[in-house]
Amino acid sequence: MNVKTPSKLEKILRSGQLAVTSECGPPRGSDPEEVVKKAKLIGDCVDAINVTDNQTSVVRMSSLAACIRIKLLGYEPVLQMVTRDRNRIALQSDILGAASFDIHNLLCLSGDHQSFGDNKQGQNVHDLDSMQLVQTVRHMRDEGKFLNGDEIKRPPQMFVGAAANPFADPFEIRVPRLAKKIACGAEFIQTQCIYNLDRFEEWMKLARDRGLHEKVFIMAGMTPLKSVGMARYMKNRVPGMDVPDDVVKRMADTPKEKQAEEGINICIEAIERLKSVEGVSGFHIMAIEWEEKVPEIVKRAGLYPRPKVD
Repeated sequence: MNVKTPSKLEKILRSGQLAVTSECGPPRGSDPEEVVKKAKLIGDCVDAINVTDNQTSVVRMSSLAACIRIKLLGYEPVLQMVTRDRNRIALQSDILGAASFDIHNLLCLSGDHQSFGDNKQGQNVHDLDSMQLVQTVRHMRDEGKFLNGDEIKRPPQMFVGAAANPFADPFEIRVPRLAKKIACGAEFIQTQCIYNLDRFEEWMKLARDRGLHEKVFIMAGMTPLKSVGMARYMKNRVPGMDVPDDVVKRMADTPKEKQAEEGINICIEAIERLKSVEGVSGFHIMAIEWEEKVPEIVKRAGLYPRPKVD
């Protein structure tokens, strides 16, 4: 069937311009104004807004509902969907629900283990894994069929993404795992937060050696540090995160009242350096509960104004 997705994000990436996305965490309540406020802070300086799906296994407003709010504001959402909480029936159902609101970007994830969250007794589902979810979305879009083979009336038109962590151990499987996600049908990749630029550039070189940068759009993940405490926490407590000692020292050597500013400087310097790395197609800026800083980062990094596409 090969339905062409009308995703604005896809159009910008395919045009060869650097794309910019950011992230919006839904609230732990039903007030839509929290979503509206965050979206308005970042919407005009990015091409699309990711909406997390019960991140860290903590109950929040549903990602799909928040995406609909963002869509109604005139911005383009990226629906994040984890396999932790739904079986294949619910996953396919939510994909159709998103498509009914013309939500055209989907990021397929496994999701954090429930032991991290506020319902530790909750049961993991993982009927499908994240790669199988990518395959499912592509099957529904390209073949116009459900997993059981039945025809779909008005198949979903989705630009399909996945996540990649260049820093988790063992490092030698990181690029082969990326290759598997591409083989499953991932069209864009958003990476884990990047602080170790040397290691990320090594990962990109290995990806280029296999020609993977020509098969998928890779968006580098950026998270500004607010404080030396955050840097140490990310380094020591967050699995799969690589924060070099020199980054922690730079934050520690900065007066406390200027650490947030220095964290933004570090983020902007990283973007400037990675702009020239072959195969980097854009940036995914994850300013966690710090959305008001995204416009400054985008503008100072020379990524504004955002391109217009038809």
